[in-house]
Amino acid sequence: MSCWVVAAVLSWLTCCGSALWRYSSNSPSHLIFNNRSTIKLEYEGTLFLEWSVPGACSVKNKSLPKTELRCSSPGIQIIKPVVTGPDLEEERYLPVDSSHTCFLWYYKVLNFFHNLTQVVVIWIYDPENADADELLWSANEPSLNSVILSKQFATLGQKPILYTVLNKKVYFPHRKMKNGTWHISLPMKRDDMLKAIKGNQVAFQDCFIADFLFVLTSPLLTMPEIPGFLPISSPRGSQLIADSDACVPSFTVVVADMETFQTNDSFHTWTRVRVPPNILTSDERHNVSDVNLSQDGIFFLIKGTLYLKSFHAFRRLGKPEDLPDGGIIGIASRTWCWTKYLLKAKRKRSSMAIWTENEFYLGYTSLKFVRIITVNQLKILLNISPAVTVTIHNAEYTGHPLELALLLNYCITCNVNKKIHLVIYNEDTNQWVYQDFALDVTIDTFLTPHFVYSAMPELILWDKHRIYYCYNNFTDTGVVQIPTEFGNLSRLSHNSIIHHVFIDYFGNILVKMENNIMFYFKINIRDAVKLHLWTNSSTKSLISLNTFGQIYLIYVFEDGTIHPQDYPLKLEAQSMAFKTKERCPYMVFHNNILHVFYFLDKGQNLSIWAQVVYPENTGVHIIVESYGPKVLEIKDQVHYESALGYCTKTMTVTFSQNTNYESVDDYFQLQHQNMGLLLVQVRPSGYSKTCQISQKVFQIAVGCDASKFIVVKGFNTKECLRHDFFYIIEKSYLRDQPSKNLRVHYNWKKYGCPLRLDFREKFHPLVQLYNENGFVEDVEVNFIVWEIHGRDDYSFNNTMRKSGCLNEAQTWKSMTMLNKDLPLEEAWGPENYKHCFSYTIGKPGDLNQPYEIINKSNHNHLIWPVDHSGIYVFRVKILDPNYSFCNLTTVFAIETFGMIPRPSVYLVISFLFLLMLLFFSILVFSYFHYLRIYRKHIYETFHKLERK
Repeated sequence: MSCWVVAAVLSWLTCCGSALWRYSSNSPSHLIFNNRSTIKLEYEGTLFLEWSVPGACSVKNKSLPKTELRCSSPGIQIIKPVVTGPDLEEERYLPVDSSHTCFLWYYKVLNFFHNLTQVVVIWIYDPENADADELLWSANEPSLNSVILSKQFATLGQKPILYTVLNKKVYFPHRKMKNGTWHISLPMKRDDMLKAIKGNQVAFQDCFIADFLFVLTSPLLTMPEIPGFLPISSPRGSQLIADSDACVPSFTVVVADMETFQTNDSFHTWTRVRVPPNILTSDERHNVSDVNLSQDGIFFLIKGTLYLKSFHAFRRLGKPEDLPDGGIIGIASRTWCWTKYLLKAKRKRSSMAIWTENEFYLGYTSLKFVRIITVNQLKILLNISPAVTVTIHNAEYTGHPLELALLLNYCITCNVNKKIHLVIYNEDTNQWVYQDFALDVTIDTFLTPHFVYSAMPELILWDKHRIYYCYNNFTDTGVVQIPTEFGNLSRLSHNSIIHHVFIDYFGNILVKMENNIMFYFKINIRDAVKLHLWTNSSTKSLISLNTFGQIYLIYVFEDGTIHPQDYPLKLEAQSMAFKTKERCPYMVFHNNILHVFYFLDKGQNLSIWAQVVYPENTGVHIIVESYGPKVLEIKDQVHYESALGYCTKTMTVTFSQNTNYESVDDYFQLQHQNMGLLLVQVRPSGYSKTCQISQKVFQIAVGCDASKFIVVKGFNTKECLRHDFFYIIEKSYLRDQPSKNLRVHYNWKKYGCPLRLDFREKFHPLVQLYNENGFVEDVEVNFIVWEIHGRDDYSFNNTMRKSGCLNEAQTWKSMTMLNKDLPLEEAWGPENYKHCFSYTIGKPGDLNQPYEIINKSNHNHLIWPVDHSGIYVFRVKILDPNYSFCNLTTVFAIETFGMIPRPSVYLVISFLFLLMLLFFSILVFSYFHYLRIYRKHIYETFHKLERK
């Protein structure tokens, strides 16, 4: 929404509070703020005289409280309004850039649910010459100016690509430009939501197009407004309550004291969430104390009871869902988005936490709730004295994707003071860890925790007046300081109290008071600064992230409407830093960490580097910290350079695992011990509020990558008739020698197309490894094959002796005899594999037996019987215990042909019998035939002559 629209709504709400002034630009989230930009100034108050600007800037009409400013020269421009009266308005130091980036990408998304695809329509627009719809981001098609601009860029060779930041995939326009727009198709995905539009380095009128980062996921629907339903809200006069999807922050629900609002596009559009009548009393409908947004719907906490508003119903939750009917004091959802993580246990990750004073629950999708622990159980687990009174104070998900924390009230007399203790629960290991943290507060103090985006469990807490910090794994704690005594923010805020604390992925922390005064600091910083006043004290507001991943303010007005407004945190922070003369201790912090999630399998390693450039005598170095199980070896190397008054430190860090899993006592137990999720952060040792990026955080998952799979090269599902069929395997060809033949159903979807081979043609399977991104490598390690229906009428061309064995090698016959209680597919695998190339392993035997282990280079082939054809369905299993944590298997099918079938004994006997019968029949026929001839032509003729 344009700043002018918001300003028009704000102006009529202006009361006799403190005057303030704001600025804005036509670029969304102030992405372009340079000497080409039009800066809109707006004063809110009654004492305005004129604008004071430097000589490098010109004002359209400096006597108007709303006007436009242009600065022809780059630099820090001091802007302030001149007012009547003894008080002076605060001045801002606006950093105006001289960048050659002038244009932006505009996008519009079309959703096609029949094939689960999205088409992103893209064009180029100039924020300084765009239509109102484009400035409001409500345009369905480009303006005439944008069409001309896009075509001009296309003529110069410009073409956008859509780049996914998390999965590193690239999508291109699928056809030529149409009506000044490009169209890019991509699949609907929820786990790859961060997209960027990038283009070629093409300039027009010495201006380039800025890369554009935004959030795009599969469509998330808001609750429809149903006629006759009633508003649901927080108590009258209370502050705003909100919750957002951790991975799609533009999908948000806000509870005000008159309505509840929901949006899926950062309140560019929104709906009211209302509930059916006759379920809640009027007092209950206006008593929402907390809200949680989930896949199942919107959860409301009302007077200790949990309610769910879904698309189809509004219901009360309680004992039927394994939840308490009352007494719930809090609910929490995840703050940070981790689309990928490793769970060793076969369970799902929770989506919300629910707690009473004495019980703690976790909620999962599809309305499944589980009581995790009670306070009494927790006291026993943590060895807390029974004489101590312990209750649950608050709960919050940490920065770790599998952990959450409980704040505990801890006291003995519980009259005046209490201690706040903290325990962390890991959902994967089910372990509770008592942290070295204790905070003394008064008995009526309520603390809200918020874990920062970091690898270590670092958090800030706040009560009504102060912010407490806990950095470096609880080793550095204290109160965030300001120029007043002991960090009391209320003394600089006209005795207002803290309403909302917001932290982003870059370490920026905004503290908003109830009267909209804001303070700013960053993670690992121990003092805060008061920001310029941006919103008057009568407007209810919240801080959130918009579709572009930038900070914006949500305003809710008394008439039941809601409006967003971009907040230029970067510009505001730079203005305060220029005023306080604060400098970042380093110049540049680089690294090659491109992903937030890395998988390490057996034998793999990960190398990263980070580099910091800083002025001499500053003493900045690079710190690498890890949090999680000790399953990796970490080695680092530092390179140092110094020149022209600047120092450069480059650190290379290698993470590796060198465990040998061959011939161990308990293969699966050793695997489990060496699997885990490790969080790593890389940061400079020095910080200030002016540093752009504080630290880089990423995960290393050591274990099985579920996206990995193997295939046998040369097999597909397209080169045969796609149908299921049945065939018969003669009982004599089966391993178990059954009493009758086996009828087999060939499942085309499972087995694919069988490869047809001449019976004289040997076959060597080439196994290939793939993951979600495609081909990875040819598998070179040992693997085994077996016919899944029990056939054993095939063999191998290599013998044990030819393969170099010194002792008898393992075979299917020996392994099934050794593991009679196990099914065939479990009798032999990496857990019990032993090679035959050592005198100390195995025992002497017949080395002329077939060698049944195959790898890429040993030229061991499958050979077929010469007297009959058949269909063979083989399963492949990786045998090398040091190759992967995954149980990698696949299936392929072979159909042999070309041999002359061996005749049946019964058929031969029958044929000979018929042949002999035919022979004797011919003899008998010939006898009687010649006898007839003899009688007719000789005997009868002779007797006739005698009579004559």
